[in-house]
Amino acid sequence: MTATASKSLLPIGEIASRSGLSVPTVRYYESRNLITSERTAGNKRLFRRYTLRRLAVIAAGQRVGLTLAELAEALAELPADKAPTQDDWHQLSTHWAQLVARRIRQLEKLQGSLDDCIGCGCLSLKKCHLFNPQDEAASEGPGSRWIRKSLKDNDGEASGG
Repeated sequence: MTATASKSLLPIGEIASRSGLSVPTVRYYESRNLITSERTAGNKRLFRRYTLRRLAVIAAGQRVGLTLAELAEALAELPADKAPTQDDWHQLSTHWAQLVARRIRQLEKLQGSLDDCIGCGCLSLKKCHLFNPQDEAASEGPGSRWIRKSLKDNDGEASGG
């Protein structure tokens, strides 16, 4: 390995320290194919310096509320062999802003549902506007399986992380 190459490769401990992550988290991100490493003859992980930028993108995405699956999709659009550019970031952040706006609309709708429930004391899942709007559960029969369905957003995607 040349001196230049060795300076562009960082051991996992340094990547973890400089990114503010734990070593197990870095390993986990690698296992999820969010980042990649090269291996030494002794099987030690070495990461390209641009991995720090990819980890920063992951951290930003998590702050926006993206799941690791959503982040994997986003990172798949980026060049794998170099740091993301300003144009790459602009493309990602534009898409993420749309996701945040959609989640805000969903939360506002949820907030409106809470207004109907606060203080009602009905304790009835059949009448509840929050968990059973327009008695949707009636068509699915008895049981709690409809509660899981209520956790999905209007687009049919599971909400949360």
